[in-house]
Amino acid sequence: MRTLLLTPGDIETAAELIRQGELVAVPTETVYGLAANALDTAAVNKIFTAKGRPQDNPLIVHISDRRRLPELVTHIPDDAVKLMDAFWPGALTMVFGAAACVPSAVTAGLPTVAVRFPGHPVMLELIKAAGVPLAAPSGNRSGLPSPTLAGHVLDDLDGKIAAVIDGGPCEIGVESTVLDMTGGTPCILRLGGVSRADIERVMGKSVTLDTHSEKPRSPGQKYRHYAPVKPLAAVSAPIRDERGIVVICPEEQAHLYSNAIIYGQLSQPETLARGLYAALREADKTDADRIVAVCPDGEAFDAVRDRLRRAEQEHTT
Repeated sequence: MRTLLLTPGDIETAAELIRQGELVAVPTETVYGLAANALDTAAVNKIFTAKGRPQDNPLIVHISDRRRLPELVTHIPDDAVKLMDAFWPGALTMVFGAAACVPSAVTAGLPTVAVRFPGHPVMLELIKAAGVPLAAPSGNRSGLPSPTLAGHVLDDLDGKIAAVIDGGPCEIGVESTVLDMTGGTPCILRLGGVSRADIERVMGKSVTLDTHSEKPRSPGQKYRHYAPVKPLAAVSAPIRDERGIVVICPEEQAHLYSNAIIYGQLSQPETLARGLYAALREADKTDADRIVAVCPDGEAFDAVRDRLRRAEQEHTT
């Protein structure tokens, strides 16, 4: 298969590919997603094949209109409405009871479905033009750092998918926050683009946190995720410079290392999230033996630290 490189002006071409059951990588405000018709089981199964993704890892369904949500879910709690008012369109995914129309390939056989209303104009235009909700995990080979540029998608999936829409770099750079709305107390299943504090502020109550599960209820809970090929160690403070390492660090610390890759600034925590995956991919291309990633403690860095911890675990467990 020849993977087409499209522009945002080629939305109708991309939409026709979706309607034909093909896969199209598309930018969102979080990372590039690998989109298929969420209501077409055969198309959804192509996602798992292209990515090498385990079949029991559920997918997120993306919509472009809140009025489509009742078609996909069985119940919408009042708290979910508050959160939609505050964060949709945006980087918050919510888990609801799944309606009968949602294929089990999307839900991994679970009775629930994760739904997001993304904010990126290209993704929204594609959903509207295709006329169907889109299942769209990150557009990378399963386990590797997620793509934040169209070139990252091509590095991993060229020849395995129909097309990539090049919409430039992703603004947020890490995946959406996933919040389970099916229990008595909302529960964060994945840290991401919307903070726990902001969620609790909007709802006026506390949420719980359960980001690891032997049977995933959300992407990013169990399997190899976000990890470069080289061994990686995550630290919260600067370390001694050593031969054979490449250090991913904030700009303020780069002078400490002979082989450093800057991925943002401490004074602007959102830049660390935006630059993380690109830095991990760049580090993998160096001749270093291993990677050290410096990420400080603190709530502002929760999502970045979560990704690095999971990437580190892949090489130590």
